[in-house]
Amino acid sequence: MSATETWTVGRLLTWTADYLKKSGSTSPRLDAEVLLSHARGCQRIELYTAFDEEPSEQVRAAFREMVKRRAEGSPVAYLVGYKEFYSATFEVNPDVLIPRPETEHLVVDALDRAKALAASGKQLQIVDVGTGSGAIAVSVAKHFAKCHVTAVDISPAALDVARRNAQRHALADDRIQFIQGDLLSWCKPDLQFDLILSNPPYVSPEEFQNLAKSVRDFEPKLALVAEPDGGTIIVKLIEQAAKHLRPGGFLIFEFSPMLAGRLGQLITQPSDWSEPQITKDLAGHARIVTLKKT
Repeated sequence: MSATETWTVGRLLTWTADYLKKSGSTSPRLDAEVLLSHARGCQRIELYTAFDEEPSEQVRAAFREMVKRRAEGSPVAYLVGYKEFYSATFEVNPDVLIPRPETEHLVVDALDRAKALAASGKQLQIVDVGTGSGAIAVSVAKHFAKCHVTAVDISPAALDVARRNAQRHALADDRIQFIQGDLLSWCKPDLQFDLILSNPPYVSPEEFQNLAKSVRDFEPKLALVAEPDGGTIIVKLIEQAAKHLRPGGFLIFEFSPMLAGRLGQLITQPSDWSEPQITKDLAGHARIVTLKKT
């Protein structure tokens, strides 16, 4: 960007989109708009009525720094500090995975199952295992009042983010609580849930090397990779869930399409479960598994 030229909003967007495209961004125009609207402190839609305006030097300086970091691979969500998920805004930072549209399918299924289970009027007990930013836990609690949600993560830093997101969405302590723990290993033997939800680590080390730089170099590896083959943590989750789900309850988890052919092997005690139900994402890939406890 030449300091001697007039950099209007429209010109900044055009130049930046071209620059980010050359840097490898798959959504360069969207990235430019999100970053500039954040620097200006406005909604993205407002940029379209401000194409001829010249932002202040302070705004341009903040924008330049974010564009530089984006070109180096840093995800837009981390640069602006938030991500939209299930029609709501969630704080994110490098301590947590960035919520993705595929995971919204899990929330939809969970809400459908919750409504059916709560037809009798009872309050449901729901746990979100590996909550990260709290996107799943908060979305379910926000859209289904007859439940208490427990949000679990092995990372204290991730739990801090999830707590702030619960506060952002006005969820009181009696609606959602936070526990540091490894999967369900913290549960007392008699603790039972109606729904167990999870987006666990399911990427194999080999897959990890092929992920986009913005994921591989910036998002927490702990929340992504399950050594040695991507399925280890899912096996543990299924085995533990069988002990802590009420009969007729559901385990709903996200997994890699690469594991779809091995799903039968991951369910080590098939007699505990009814036939798995698979939900595909918008790309047609197997993405969500729903298991009903027998």
